[in-house]
Amino acid sequence: MATRTGSAVWEGTLKQGKGTMKLGSGAFEGPYSFSSRFEEAKGTNPEELIGAAEAGCYSMALSANLEKAGHPAKRISTTATVKLEIVGGGPKITTIDLKTEADVPGIDEGKFREQAELTKKTCPVSVALAGTQINLDAKLI
Repeated sequence: MATRTGSAVWEGTLKQGKGTMKLGSGAFEGPYSFSSRFEEAKGTNPEELIGAAEAGCYSMALSANLEKAGHPAKRISTTATVKLEIVGGGPKITTIDLKTEADVPGIDEGKFREQAELTKKTCPVSVALAGTQINLDAKLI
């Protein structure tokens, strides 16, 4: 199995500083700042990248689980909304809301929900984020 890398550089103080984050593969590099993380300024932030990682992992893992269950998916679309809140005087990722829609021919709602819940508990990124509450809204389309 592969080992993956991400990196970041931060220059300056917390509120006036700025930085860049990049993926080791070179597929993404973007600026981030206090404002892009804790307010609504332009740029990325760690939580957005965690959301993309969770959504990507979940979609792939659900595809694998559905295929193992005899119901290969045609398409799976997942959004992960990562909530950052102040808890105990400091920022904490409190919840991740997964919303997924899947086109899976021949599967009934119960079997689909079973596979969706199993995937939430077992995809590698969900497991890595086990200290965070992960909610799931899964829908067949």
